[in-house]
Amino acid sequence: MKKFHLFLLLSFLFAFVAMNTAAFAQEEPVMYFCEKYGKNGEVGVSDRFTTGYLTVMVKCEYALNLEDVSIQFDQYNERKGKFEYYKKFDYSIDRDMNYVYFSKNEDSDMKFEEPGFYRVFLLDDDDETVTSALIEIIR
Repeated sequence: MKKFHLFLLLSFLFAFVAMNTAAFAQEEPVMYFCEKYGKNGEVGVSDRFTTGYLTVMVKCEYALNLEDVSIQFDQYNERKGKFEYYKKFDYSIDRDMNYVYFSKNEDSDMKFEEPGFYRVFLLDDDDETVTSALIEIIR
C-alpha cells in the first residue's frame, strides 16, 4: 500500500511539473508570417505563400531587449537534404518592443524569390537565435 501511495504522489508531482512547463511555453518569442502589416494590423497570416514580399512578425509577452537584429532565411536544399543560407537582412528595433514586424524597406527587400521550404530566424547582434519558424513558398 505504501508503494501505491508513493507512486500516486510521484505521478501527481510529475503531472504538476508537466503542466507548469506547458503553461510557460507561450512566454517565448513566437515568429509567424503575413502578407503585410497595415494600420489595421496583420493581413493574410499563414505559413504558406506564393513567391514575393512577406512580413515577418515576432510577438512575445515580455520586452525582447534587443536593438540590432537580423532576419535570416535558410532554404531547404532537397538534393543535399539540409537547409542552406539564403539571405540575411539587418534591422534596428527599440529595446522595449515585445511585438514587432519586419518588412521590406530601403535596406531589406524581404522577398522570397524561389519556391521551397525556408527556415526563418530572428538573430540578435551576436547572431544567436532569438526565435525561428518554417515557411513554405509556392509558385
